[in-house]
Amino acid sequence: MGIEIERKFLLTGDEWRKLAQGVYYRQGYLNSAKERTVRVRTINDKGFLTIKGITVGVTRLEFEYEIPKDECNEMLDDLVEKPVIEKNRYKVDYGGFVWEIDEFLGENQGLIVAEIELESEDQKFEKPEWVGKEVTGDPKFFNSNLMNNPYARW
Repeated sequence: MGIEIERKFLLTGDEWRKLAQGVYYRQGYLNSAKERTVRVRTINDKGFLTIKGITVGVTRLEFEYEIPKDECNEMLDDLVEKPVIEKNRYKVDYGGFVWEIDEFLGENQGLIVAEIELESEDQKFEKPEWVGKEVTGDPKFFNSNLMNNPYARW
């Protein structure tokens, strides 16, 4: 069984930009119900199918499978709920953890969030100086909700 324990934060500065190169992600949802999401995404030359359960606290079930990129692109073009989410993801090593920073594009341009995956809900970690307010439990920051309520409309 796959389990994801993740916390999400807004950023307070741009110092992180010096620490990583961005990778373009394109993703969409075949199902965006809060009880279960089914996502397809491309990263570089690969495609992925991800199924996630409902979040309880900062934990949820997660299963991810690599799929052919051409099939993933076809699903993104023809099957997913619109709009497709586009973003650049930066991975920054800090304090023994990898922080994933998502800089959204398109209708969500201007939104930048940092996520950290943990091994337990109570695991301690040091926040970098560029990490600000926690938004883990706020549904408007869920990628699956950014389709129906893009950042540009906030």
